[in-house]
Amino acid sequence: MKRISVQGLDKSCSQLILGTSGLAAEQREAFELLDTYVELGGNTLDTAHLYNNGASERTIGKWIEERQNRDQIVLVDKGGHHHVAKDGSHDASVSRVNAQEITRDLLESLERLQVAYIDLYLLHRDDPTVHVAELIDMLEEHIQSGRIKRAGVSNWTYERIEEANRYADEKGYNCLVVNSPSLSLANINEPRWPGTVYIDQDYKQWHYKTQMPLFSWASQASGFFTGRFSPDVKTNPDLARVYYNDANWKRFHRARALAKQKGSKVTPNHIALYYVLNQPFPTCAVIGSQNVKELRDSYTALDLSISHEELQWVNLEKEE
Repeated sequence: MKRISVQGLDKSCSQLILGTSGLAAEQREAFELLDTYVELGGNTLDTAHLYNNGASERTIGKWIEERQNRDQIVLVDKGGHHHVAKDGSHDASVSRVNAQEITRDLLESLERLQVAYIDLYLLHRDDPTVHVAELIDMLEEHIQSGRIKRAGVSNWTYERIEEANRYADEKGYNCLVVNSPSLSLANINEPRWPGTVYIDQDYKQWHYKTQMPLFSWASQASGFFTGRFSPDVKTNPDLARVYYNDANWKRFHRARALAKQKGSKVTPNHIALYYVLNQPFPTCAVIGSQNVKELRDSYTALDLSISHEELQWVNLEKEE
């Protein structure tokens, strides 16, 4: 599997990153998924303090301890998410983007994971009212202490990233080295959750200019390209609210047509994943495989050969 380099890390990151927000509660199933991912060439796990009330981090920690493979794994963890109610609703009005709360998250994550350091630590949300100095000072302290190797952000605007990195340069600190918004073949109607960032054309141009690595969450548009849905099938209200629009259905139909040309086992979902992995800047895709079958299926996208012109055609806003 192709890997990309990230400034400050001694290991490169596999382009397919295994997301663990839905990691199985049953340890045997979770270990089987993690083992298979490594066997297939993956080495990068994406988790967060928030996921499954800490169960995802604990499971990863047990697996690393049992397999004794910490040196081979790139851990991407996140903290500083805003408040989430017991019913699962997101309350962006209760900000936790501050040095005290993020440090608390980090220390607890290290304990759950049973590791001495996290390779890439991302700020899970942003609060533009908080000055970047507080956050960059805090992250630099954790880098210097050895708790994290390098830092990045998730769900930040590129203007805030630029502001943060200008401050880091002025202070002689380590800059943010990774950005993790959502990038997919589908364009959204509105964010799924408050405070989440889905990149647009201007944001893509910024990544092209800076060449900052992008780790995309919801890289397959939360299942929009699986073929299980249609304009009249709204069994997933969130998916319909975020992704159902005429332009996206046209993208789906073009992706399906292109998939048929590429082979009997190729699906629109593979085309969508290939799109994310083949941008003019370094990208990785966080995939939320729930089982080994889904995980193995995702790897089909890595073996495809699709031209730049074909990708442009799939991503047309409208037929010409």
